[in-house]
Amino acid sequence: MSAFDLSRLGLTSASVRTLAVPMLIIMMLVMMLLPLPPLMLDLLFTFNIALALLVMMVSVYTLKPLDFAAFPVVLLVTTLLRLSLNVASTRQVLMNGHTGAGAAGKVIESFGHFVIGGNFAVGLIVFAILVVINFVVVTKGAGRIAEVSARFTLDAMPGKQMAIDADLNAGLIDEKTAKARRQEVAHEADFFGAMDGASKFVRGDAVAGIMILVITILGGLAIGMFQHNLSFSQAASNYVLLAVGDGLVAQVPALLISIAAALVVSRVGSGKDMGSQMVGDLTAVPRALGIASAVLVTLGLVPGMPHLVFLSLGFACGYGAYWLGEQSRRRVALEAEVQVAPVEAAPVDASWDDLQPVDVVGLEVGYRLIPMVDRSQDGELLRRIKAIRKKFAQDVGFLPTPVHIRDNLELKPSGYRITVKGVTVGEGEAIAGLWLAINPGGASGSLPGTPTRDPAFGLPAVWIDASTRDAASAAGFTVVDAATVVATHMSTIIQQQAGQLLGRQEVQGLLEHLGRVAPKLLEDLVPKVLPMPVFQRVLQNLLDEGVHIRDMRTIAETLAEFAPRTQDAGELTAQVRAALGHAIVQSIYGGTREVPVIALEPQLERVVAQALGGEGGGLEPSLADMIADGAARAAEKLDSQGLPAVLLVPDRVRAIVARLVRRAAPRLRVLGHSEIPETSAVRIATVIGGTP
Repeated sequence: MSAFDLSRLGLTSASVRTLAVPMLIIMMLVMMLLPLPPLMLDLLFTFNIALALLVMMVSVYTLKPLDFAAFPVVLLVTTLLRLSLNVASTRQVLMNGHTGAGAAGKVIESFGHFVIGGNFAVGLIVFAILVVINFVVVTKGAGRIAEVSARFTLDAMPGKQMAIDADLNAGLIDEKTAKARRQEVAHEADFFGAMDGASKFVRGDAVAGIMILVITILGGLAIGMFQHNLSFSQAASNYVLLAVGDGLVAQVPALLISIAAALVVSRVGSGKDMGSQMVGDLTAVPRALGIASAVLVTLGLVPGMPHLVFLSLGFACGYGAYWLGEQSRRRVALEAEVQVAPVEAAPVDASWDDLQPVDVVGLEVGYRLIPMVDRSQDGELLRRIKAIRKKFAQDVGFLPTPVHIRDNLELKPSGYRITVKGVTVGEGEAIAGLWLAINPGGASGSLPGTPTRDPAFGLPAVWIDASTRDAASAAGFTVVDAATVVATHMSTIIQQQAGQLLGRQEVQGLLEHLGRVAPKLLEDLVPKVLPMPVFQRVLQNLLDEGVHIRDMRTIAETLAEFAPRTQDAGELTAQVRAALGHAIVQSIYGGTREVPVIALEPQLERVVAQALGGEGGGLEPSLADMIADGAARAAEKLDSQGLPAVLLVPDRVRAIVARLVRRAAPRLRVLGHSEIPETSAVRIATVIGGTP
């Protein structure tokens, strides 16, 4: 059986690693209690130095503190190992120190003779310097860093945990990744907390080293002089030299471990080992190396200075600065060549990230209008659009989606385009720096400028400069700036497209608002009695015909009353319109009691009612065209008289007639008989198919 065949003994590499620390602790206890021969002391001192070097090298090549998570335990074990060796070596020095310098092994003898030249005074000074460096500089700084890091890490734990939960809720990470991140945060807090406590071991080790040295010297002198009858000089030569050598042998690995602790706690992770990071940072600015070269060369030229040393190092730094600068210029030139002639990349498979959502409401502007929508330039149009959305919510009854604004170089420099769900619904031109003088119908005279039409209402207008503004206002023109032109057009568009803008998200917001105002009403309506899609369709029907939905309580109560009888969105819309009759009439006529309307000739009304009242009924094309043309002429006649254009028809045909005349007369409102309040007096202003 091979001496290294551990499997036959029932041992594996994993089990050996598991037993390493317990065996080491038992060995340290043995060193403290039992005397060790000099050869064993030499072997253990060498092992201690090698272990300290290994720990420091691992610390240098660690990318982040958690990569060396076992360091607090390593710090404790190495400290106990040094103290155990101090106890074992002190025992040998006190027992056999009278025999000569080799009483405690060759390692201590070598440090006593070759490191300090056999002069125990020099040894005491060197030992004191090493203790000061270790205790005052390295250990104190590392302990302070560990303490602050532990405090900040613990304070930051709740925020890090909340960030992980937010990423998990947003779907950016899965449960497995979130669990791993939480464990990393907990391990980081545990590590710095352990380092804060472990740094006290290093400080205590330095104090213990001083006390052991003093005790060994005093005890050695007493034993040598009183037990072995040595003179003071001979006792000092033997025991003090051995004590100093023993202290130096222990203090060197202690300093290495302290340096390793300082490297670990002061590490700022950058994905590189410490050597690469330091060299990269120090050589990142060739100019700094060049300035250092100039200073060294200048000092080398000063009389009395060691010229060879300063000049050689100065020229070496200068050459290093030149070489680094050339490397930097070559790298920049290479990157420029790559940008000029890029290598064709391999095609990347399409993914869902390539799918861009369509803006519900969008505004595209030419490059000359960009200052109007630039937040950094305090764009006036941005404030106008915010005011439009607020006014829309107050008037119509729901908050529309935000307007997505972007520049479009394909438009005219002063042009703009309004889109709803990716479809262009309005275009126009707004010349920045000029004013638009709109003729509302009663303006007199002509104005110097560029003739055009108001994009919102199609009225004749002229683009004028600021000097003509007062004259245009005096002549009866309505004068507005470019930002107001776009804002007015935008307001008109979203009023017309209100039904398209009311999506499921907006309906959900309405229901949540209604739930805060009337929770019981909402509980009895959606979705218990009326499904969400039908509720949304009813609201869209109202908005498509210009009926505002601010009175959500009345709408909800009406739907709650009639929804158990029917789920048809058209019939429910008719019932809601009847309930909102007062509000509809007031929005058209204001506070007047007399309502002038357009009516169908009685015979024509009976024909329409019969044709549309039955199942699958419909109007003949010629009759439909006649009604549409007549409605358009009647609406134009009332507009010329300054009266609102309203067509009054029977309730059962109102919806169909409204769709029929919408294209020919967009501004004509169609009301049913039940929508006229009893307090209003109906006056027939004109008749379609006859005379009033």
